[in-house]
Amino acid sequence: MEKLEGKTRNIIQENINTLKKLFPDVVSEGNIDFDQLRLLLGEEVEKDRERFDFTWNGKTEAIKFAQQQSTKTLLPKKQESVNWDQTKNLYLEGDNVEVLRLLQTSYTNKVKTIYIDPPYNTGNDIIYKNNYYQDKKTFMEENDLLDETGTPYQTNFRTNGRFHSDWLSMMYARLRLARSLLTDDGCIVIAIDHNELAHLITICDEIFGEFNRLGIVTVVHKPEGRNQEKFFATSNEYALFYSKNKENFSFNSVILDEEKLKEFDREDEKGKYKLNPYIRLGGGDHNLRENKPNFYYPVYVSPDFAHITLTKQEGYHEVYPNTTRQERTWKTKPEALKQLIEAGEIVAERDRNDEVRIFEKYRVDKGQLIKTHWVDKKYNAINRGTKVVEDLMGMKAFDFPKSLDLIKDTLKLTTDKDSIVLDFFSGSSTTAHAVMDLNKEDNGNRRFIMVQIPEETDDKSVARKNGYNTICDIAKERIRRAGSQLQEESETNSNVDTGFRVFRLTDTNLKHWDEETKDVERDLLNMIDPIKEGRSTEDVVFEILLKYGIDLSMPIEEKELQGKTVYSVGNGYLVICLERNLTAAFVEELIQQYTDCERVVFYDEGFSSDTVRVNAQQVLKRFGIEDIRVI
Repeated sequence: MEKLEGKTRNIIQENINTLKKLFPDVVSEGNIDFDQLRLLLGEEVEKDRERFDFTWNGKTEAIKFAQQQSTKTLLPKKQESVNWDQTKNLYLEGDNVEVLRLLQTSYTNKVKTIYIDPPYNTGNDIIYKNNYYQDKKTFMEENDLLDETGTPYQTNFRTNGRFHSDWLSMMYARLRLARSLLTDDGCIVIAIDHNELAHLITICDEIFGEFNRLGIVTVVHKPEGRNQEKFFATSNEYALFYSKNKENFSFNSVILDEEKLKEFDREDEKGKYKLNPYIRLGGGDHNLRENKPNFYYPVYVSPDFAHITLTKQEGYHEVYPNTTRQERTWKTKPEALKQLIEAGEIVAERDRNDEVRIFEKYRVDKGQLIKTHWVDKKYNAINRGTKVVEDLMGMKAFDFPKSLDLIKDTLKLTTDKDSIVLDFFSGSSTTAHAVMDLNKEDNGNRRFIMVQIPEETDDKSVARKNGYNTICDIAKERIRRAGSQLQEESETNSNVDTGFRVFRLTDTNLKHWDEETKDVERDLLNMIDPIKEGRSTEDVVFEILLKYGIDLSMPIEEKELQGKTVYSVGNGYLVICLERNLTAAFVEELIQQYTDCERVVFYDEGFSSDTVRVNAQQVLKRFGIEDIRVI
């Protein structure tokens, strides 16, 4: 039986294994021969010492930091959750770099869209550091997460000699980890102001590839501007769009402009549409009959306008692509138009001059060309950000939340109806609210994963006075209230998932052997029970899911077999039993109960004897269960 590894993915080893697989002849005595690798890559290897390179003090450490493994875990907090047994949504409390490491095994290549609004480097905002967690003081003390000065966070003043470097290192490590979570057709959207825009573009070009940059959107979020500024009254922010693989990515065909959407005033069994003239208009001579004679031909329309054909019919209207001044052309040749007629996509009507005209049905799902300036009033951070939260919470609970419609429109562009959406700087959880709201609108089943460090609210804030001690407290309550509101408003889809499972980052549930211990006898006795005091068996079960790479929203059933507690994950796909004194009869019954089981986890000292342990492994393998682990 194999010991279940208590660490997250070893990214460095995976990269080495990939190189060995691609280039087996560069392996020399188990190591990579880079001189041989350069030889194989030929002219593609950079040889010049002078080349474009963006670096800063701390970049190497940031790269190494992103590749570190984690022995942390996530503790389930059912009492803070909503609809625990059915929901697929997750709310994860803790430093996002550690949480991103923990998510690597279970969620690599599974997240369709990442939206983040990281701290802006203004000289006042709190930034994350890479060697501790910004958290409630008691939480940090219990988990030894404070730095040597006991300070949980710092303000990055502009007088700091590493003002830009600290912020870049913080972002670089997290973005590298985030990229691996994206599906091959996924994308990340990053909100940012002007302070670090140029630097953020540069590191994103490096991490995601300049060729995967989709665009930089200007969002007018405060039309009146900031009146306290000296030169320009800033009225906009930016959103950087990067795909993981541009060749596989495409925006959804949607209409984001509400005024344009109103133009789609007709509807048939296929959905909403508007009428566009089928005649090719526009400037230039290339749309004239004389330059495109093959696109000039008659269309015949029945007197009641019910039938349209390209074949001449007695009594039918004969229609050419003419205007009052010119002989122009249809948009396509006859063969293509015939197909559209047969598909019911062509309509004939009289215009205001009583002339018969040919129109095509332009449908909503063809979408609109998305511009890089978003100026609609629905993106206003006050009306659709701050006010939305205030109305839900009944108070001013959070500073500068993003517009709900801004994130909702971003998700309309980038997600499928069953996508996973991740926000690891989730703040007040506008992204979670947007996911639920969009699911209600289009009957979708998108899932959200929110990650937020439980930063304390200000002692004098309205939120603290109302009992919200951390940002996480505010966000969880917002999701609860937004979910209840959506359920009350929903007429067509009352099955929107408005629940969420709460987990909190902490050290592993399992004790570790201290190789430098001075009290061997005491530590040996402690290792008899490997689970730390105060942790439950269920806590360990979720740590197994994380380290095994199983979705944290997977259904888990608890059952008694011969007086022993058994956990069935994913309808028996994985079975976990961490009881002691397990017998051969118990193992036999376990197999009979879970005939579809593929993986089993036991406690290392859980068998009644070594003979039972050996026989149990043989019995399990006889029934096709090869993946047998112990902790």
